[in-house]
Amino acid sequence: MPDGIIPLDQVIVYWIIVIIILGIFSYKFSKDENKEKRIVIASIMTVATTIISYIAIPLPFGVSIHFFVIPIVAILLGPLTGTIVAAVALFIQVLIGMGGFTSLGANILVMGVCISIATYYSYKIFNYLNNKIAIVFSTIIGILVGTAVQIVVLILTGTITLETLLASLLPFYLAIAIVEGFMNLIIINTIGKLRPELLNINKL
Repeated sequence: MPDGIIPLDQVIVYWIIVIIILGIFSYKFSKDENKEKRIVIASIMTVATTIISYIAIPLPFGVSIHFFVIPIVAILLGPLTGTIVAAVALFIQVLIGMGGFTSLGANILVMGVCISIATYYSYKIFNYLNNKIAIVFSTIIGILVGTAVQIVVLILTGTITLETLLASLLPFYLAIAIVEGFMNLIIINTIGKLRPELLNINKL
């Protein structure tokens, strides 16, 4: 979401929420036993997220769609790590002219917090049934939850109607969610064969 679309009072609320969550991550990270591995993998994922989500498909009404990468981070490393990866990637994108600083808090809330939490906990639930199903379905659910929150954020701005958002965002992000779900399945299965120890890092 670009600068100028979110009112200042809402900007402040989103930033407060994000700062609290990032503070929780910092506290838990300080007690993490796998700091080195987590930093290496999170750094790689941050680069991938920055590049892949930078490739945006513009839609009418000032919004665009893109791939996320965050669901696979949440599955491999946990929701708080997914949030910090999204935060760093989005901040880098602001520095290179994609997205806005005032909307950064809302973007982190959508792409980091909501997608990470929804993906991670739906993965844990579906994993009791089947790991492959869990990877695909949790990715889809995470992206759709993030899309739903983005729709709410945009509606609260009073600049776009629900009907417009449902017609423009939902079908495109559903397609992206399905594609990304199967991509994550292939990637995680490959990691399991080549570097299975990376799947056993504690989730944070």
